[in-house]
Amino acid sequence: MNTVLNITKSILGQPWRWRALATDTRDPGFAPDDLVTQLLLARGCPREELEAHKAPSIRSFMPDPSIFRDMDRAAERLADAIAAQQSVVIFGDYDVDGATSAALMILLLRDLGLDATAYIPDRLMEGYGPSGTALVKLKNDGAELIVTVDCGAQAFEALDAARDAGVDVIVVDHHKCALALPHAHAVVNPNRLDESQGKDGGATHGHLAAVGVAFLLGAALIRVLRARGAFKDRPEPRLLDLLDIVALGTVADVAQLRGLNRAFVAQGLKVMAQRRNIGLNALISASRLTRAPTCTDLGFALGPRINAGGRVGKSDLGVRLLTTRDPQEAADIAAELDRLNEERRAIEAIVQEAAESLAQVARERAVLVVAGHGWHPGVIGIVAGRLKEKYGRPAIVIAIDEHGVGKGSGRSIAGVDLGAAVLSAKDSGLLVAGGGHAMAAGLTIAEDQLAAFGDFLESRLAEAVTRSIGDRALLLDALLSPGGVTPALVDSMELGGPYGMGWPQPRIVTGPVRIIKADVVGSGHVRLIVAGDDGRSFKAVAFRQAETALGAALLGAPPHRKLWLAGRARIDDWGARPAAELHLDDAAWAE
Repeated sequence: MNTVLNITKSILGQPWRWRALATDTRDPGFAPDDLVTQLLLARGCPREELEAHKAPSIRSFMPDPSIFRDMDRAAERLADAIAAQQSVVIFGDYDVDGATSAALMILLLRDLGLDATAYIPDRLMEGYGPSGTALVKLKNDGAELIVTVDCGAQAFEALDAARDAGVDVIVVDHHKCALALPHAHAVVNPNRLDESQGKDGGATHGHLAAVGVAFLLGAALIRVLRARGAFKDRPEPRLLDLLDIVALGTVADVAQLRGLNRAFVAQGLKVMAQRRNIGLNALISASRLTRAPTCTDLGFALGPRINAGGRVGKSDLGVRLLTTRDPQEAADIAAELDRLNEERRAIEAIVQEAAESLAQVARERAVLVVAGHGWHPGVIGIVAGRLKEKYGRPAIVIAIDEHGVGKGSGRSIAGVDLGAAVLSAKDSGLLVAGGGHAMAAGLTIAEDQLAAFGDFLESRLAEAVTRSIGDRALLLDALLSPGGVTPALVDSMELGGPYGMGWPQPRIVTGPVRIIKADVVGSGHVRLIVAGDDGRSFKAVAFRQAETALGAALLGAPPHRKLWLAGRARIDDWGARPAAELHLDDAAWAE
């Protein structure tokens, strides 16, 4: 990759490189279609798949559900439950992926004539995943089939207890699996180690969120019922109508937006724009969105509010919201989630401050592991993500309770498989429980094992972290004059979306510019008005950068010095007419 503008060390100390271009030109010279093609190719899209990726459809990317191990077995068992009108419980995780997975299964089964119920464990009282106590109680309360979603892949003891109690359990998950699998009627998980490999194998879809796996199970179930003649006298349910829920869970779980996930999100946003789901409609209104939600809204507006229920409120609020038929109930739950989200922000700020103090001491470690007594376990994942972004390395934040037991959540960086490392630490006896996927993990640990766990991660991941940091550069997609930062540019780039994990949003560089005005707003955001040599000006924002080297440079730039700015162009629609602004990732002196 060629260096952009010969910038080998920016204000943030990193080189700027083209994501995939071989040339460096000031004149963009792109028709919109050319820009979209460039963006797709730069993200690894094969040339022969360009058309499919320009308009991602379910038809183009949907695999045969039967390629996944245990998929047909799970579908047959669910079909039997529908035929016999058995009592089915959907056991979900308390995050957005768990809530959307559970809601999808409940809504689909409802359309198929079976009223399933949901069980979401309390984060503080029960912790992550199914316990034997909970599963046996569900059996004793009448459950004849339990479907775990977004959990269960590591629930060996719990599923043994369920089997001994005589209740069938289907596991629908996407987290890393061990070589051995828990005893269940079926384990549907593309990350099973025995999943089929190759281009058309189930392992190819290991990047799916649990809600995506649940959608595939829904397709398999409908096919089984069709073969049994279940739709001779009634219409088939429209599984595609549930894609709004699939999109929300996929984006909020930070799943890679490649392959089938791109189709899920692209089509799901179209369904969401119709606002047919009563609960989602209420949540969109509570989030004060006045337009159709975007991919960014799923991750930063809707997802956090559903998460707030599991983090600091009632764990089942998300599922109740997404499955209610009552508009008033939906409005009440959405308002409660909005309130809880504000409460979550306050709690998060307290834990963030304490965790950052400890991270300063451990900042030279390959993996930041910080722990504290009294930290709210509902926000540790968010804080881990903040530390990862600030220090550029994997981070694990652990909340220790009064019994000396720590609940931890971790976030990783590209090229460092944190979930596999946590699973290995569990197998080595350092953890009470643990698992996850490449970019995120959760764990339970005794306080006296913290030092040993940190050393284990250091020895296992230090090389991968060093390699990832050494390869780090700010990757750019296009070079524009300041006058090229327009709403039309933003609209053109959006045609290469949806963007997210694994399919990064386009980043442009523009300049040279002079800073006309700079100030600090909100929670340490640096707001700018800049002007270029072409006489055009625009707004820019560097979020949470006031106390960084970038913030200091922007706030203290002399009037005569010019900069190149790198970031993501966005639409600012607060004024009388839409304008483009730049959300900054970095800057470099132009002279």
